[in-house]
Amino acid sequence: MTNPRTARARIVTLAVAGTALLGGRLAAADAPGGGVSGTYLEARTADVYTGPCFANSEVNLAGKEAVLAWHVERGDWDGVPLAGLSVVAVVSADATLGDPFAQPRSRSVLLVDERADEEQRAALVEMAKGLSGGLLADVISIESAPVEMAVEHHGHGSVRAGEVALRTRSLHEGDHLCGNEEVYYPPLAAGVDAHPAVTLEHTWSGDGLGKSWKSPDKRGAFAGTFTVP
Repeated sequence: MTNPRTARARIVTLAVAGTALLGGRLAAADAPGGGVSGTYLEARTADVYTGPCFANSEVNLAGKEAVLAWHVERGDWDGVPLAGLSVVAVVSADATLGDPFAQPRSRSVLLVDERADEEQRAALVEMAKGLSGGLLADVISIESAPVEMAVEHHGHGSVRAGEVALRTRSLHEGDHLCGNEEVYYPPLAAGVDAHPAVTLEHTWSGDGLGKSWKSPDKRGAFAGTFTVP
């Protein structure tokens, strides 16, 4: 009999290859405004590119924390121009994020580009909430911060924002530990086209969530782009 998690992993791999919506809860066509696009970086405290055996060993023990970051290169949200601005979400949940057999309750802190004016700040918050579905329903605080974000091809990226530090690299042959790896958990945001990646650095040490973490050397990241028509 096929392990249900193994079957799910195969389905997720097909979804990553064949759709522009990788795990988000909001269809891109539902987003307001004239369209927005840019770069995206995500990291979790569990492997997202992994085999079922590794995933099963981490479920409900790891992967309860995540950082999601968007940098807008062009477009607007609900009529507000956002080109050149960024927003970062720091998330803490009570179960492994993305686990289809659980319904994690999560809290988050949002770090909004300090260059945004009041209208842009509100639009960036709404964009992050809209593209991540209910994941950001309980926002503990919204803070202005300098945000430095860069995403290159095939999984290389970095984010510096407040107390967030994140760097990723592309996967290589040495990252295939069991030979059955797949994209087990898709990205947490809608409209994403991204490569799985390894975290070289993944830290949060700010206030508001009641915890901090360091999670380097995990196959737990995505780096790529996002597009909402």
